[in-house]
Amino acid sequence: MKILVHGASGRMGKELIKIIEDGYKSFSLSGAITRDIDNFQGQADCIIDFSNHMATENLVSYAVKKKLPLVIATTGHNEDEFNTINDASKIIPIFMSANMSLGIALLVELAKKAVLTMPDADIEIIEKHHNRKLDAPSGTALMLANEIKKVKPELEFNLGRSGYEKRDRNEIGIHAIRLGNIVGEHEVIIGTDTQTITLKHQAHSRSLFAEGALVAAEFLISQDAGLYSMHDMIG
Repeated sequence: MKILVHGASGRMGKELIKIIEDGYKSFSLSGAITRDIDNFQGQADCIIDFSNHMATENLVSYAVKKKLPLVIATTGHNEDEFNTINDASKIIPIFMSANMSLGIALLVELAKKAVLTMPDADIEIIEKHHNRKLDAPSGTALMLANEIKKVKPELEFNLGRSGYEKRDRNEIGIHAIRLGNIVGEHEVIIGTDTQTITLKHQAHSRSLFAEGALVAAEFLISQDAGLYSMHDMIG
């Protein structure tokens, strides 16, 4: 399976290229694009994007023009960019996730089940990343919060709580920590007056995200046009 890597000069792009060139499964590298994807004239079976959300319009336009499945592994998209992706998914299959880790996908499902089981609990999310990460809170933390909100629609997000007032019972506190060279940690704390459940995922290496993106590409090439997520892939 031939992979076109978009965002090849970034840390995740480099990690993805390394894994492919090291012989991960049956994947091969068809191209590595740093910026202008329109310059690529080769053949590919799928595009994996580890660039920046600001490249969305050109990236999606190219994928639609070439009828190529697209795995989007970037975060921070605004409403217009989401709309562009949604429109394109009517023509080509697109897989989009704020986190390509299968472990994070499991964390999402466990958190939703815990929240349903403990409907009166307070919910807090803490995420930790390296000191060079630009967006806060992380896309994964927001994904966790949005998935929890699906089972408790009344919840509202409180980003980086501050001030002088008591906690609202219908809120999810979301807190971002930027420190050193942390690859990624996400923790969901669900607690009542009598008990607390803590669910935590730690990424030890960036290679897990690259591997997850390749698994997503493998899943995506057999799908019809549509917008897919980790939930679709793991069932």
